[in-house]
Amino acid sequence: MTDYAEEQRNELEALESIYADSFTVFSTSPQSFSITVSSEAGEEEENVQVSLKFTYVESYPDEAPLYEIVSQDNLEDSDASAVLALLQEQAQENLGMVMIFTLVSAVQDKLNEIVDQIKTRREEEKIRKEKEAEEAEKKRFHGTPVTIENFLNWKAKFDEEMSEVKKKRQKEEEQAGKIKLTGKQLFETDHNLDTSDIKFLEEAGNSVEVDESLFQELDDLELDDEDDLDYNPIDIESD
Repeated sequence: MTDYAEEQRNELEALESIYADSFTVFSTSPQSFSITVSSEAGEEEENVQVSLKFTYVESYPDEAPLYEIVSQDNLEDSDASAVLALLQEQAQENLGMVMIFTLVSAVQDKLNEIVDQIKTRREEEKIRKEKEAEEAEKKRFHGTPVTIENFLNWKAKFDEEMSEVKKKRQKEEEQAGKIKLTGKQLFETDHNLDTSDIKFLEEAGNSVEVDESLFQELDDLELDDEDDLDYNPIDIESD
């Protein structure tokens, strides 16, 4: 008949010796203790650590001990779940034998694996950021390839901006009295004028008809000999 109590005492003595700096007793009835497990030495920010609490059941080691994670450092929840799954797997594989050392060793290997994954993820992230920076630099020097679609979009936006600039400039100049309006523009902008005046201007345009019968022939004019009249004839052409 297996003496479970004896096997448990012997294992506890060995565990206290092996993990002297990380072994903590919680209770003696039932026997409960914790062991802190860390990944192998590396860069400080990449180290991970867990504290595992084990509790012996009466028929241990023929029955698996109870176990849980009581604390963790730099360990994602998903990784913590993976550690617990590993403990369950290893406990079932080692039934009938004292197994705490085996379980702790398996967890330490898992933590080392997790650290390697962290290093890989950080390296991939670094490469991704460098690639994005390189692409941004290329785009800054080479610009965006011109297509019909993005040109038309740019043109519409440019025309709208220029229209706004023109309106703003015209308003500023009007306020400063720098704009000289034509007669027609004065009529169009002065709402006090009769609309018939504007219509007259639009119909008349710039053409002027001259009635030549209003002028007399110069030969019919009586001039004194002593009066010298110098004149320059002006040709008036009607449009």
